[in-house]
Amino acid sequence: MTPIIAIQMSALKSGEKIGLVFTTVVNQLSLGMVDEDEEIAEVTDRGFWVDKTSKKTLAMVDELCDMVKTFDPELELKYNKFYIGLAKNGSPNNFVVFNPKKNFIRIEPRIIKSEETQERLETAGLDVMDYDVRWGRYRIRLNPNDMVEHKELLVALIGEAYEAANS
Repeated sequence: MTPIIAIQMSALKSGEKIGLVFTTVVNQLSLGMVDEDEEIAEVTDRGFWVDKTSKKTLAMVDELCDMVKTFDPELELKYNKFYIGLAKNGSPNNFVVFNPKKNFIRIEPRIIKSEETQERLETAGLDVMDYDVRWGRYRIRLNPNDMVEHKELLVALIGEAYEAANS
């Protein structure tokens, strides 16, 4: 699927000068379209991820999935080759994806970038990586201690991503 972004241009005249105003009117991601990676994702299973990562980080994914299920109990983990996503009744619903490694996990909630969210994450002391502009996701590296220390914030982030995807 080709990403589509439509920008409206308006010209404003003030005296002898002309100014241009650009406004985004269509953004494929805000319309809830399917990610490219969802279409071509090679489906795997939990065993693939046990071999690739560790039981400790998969336990973190399970704990995050429990947080997700507080918003919709029908959501389940969907194991793909490059990430672990979510599905409901077999259909992808990747408002948040997980990428476990050997010693940490990267959680990627789809939330519109804002100074307020960035500040909340940094103030909490979370390891915030670069914002993924292409998919509209915050990328946060979590270790097992973060799961306990920042549980409330993680639930809030997952909730924001869920609401944005299902509104």
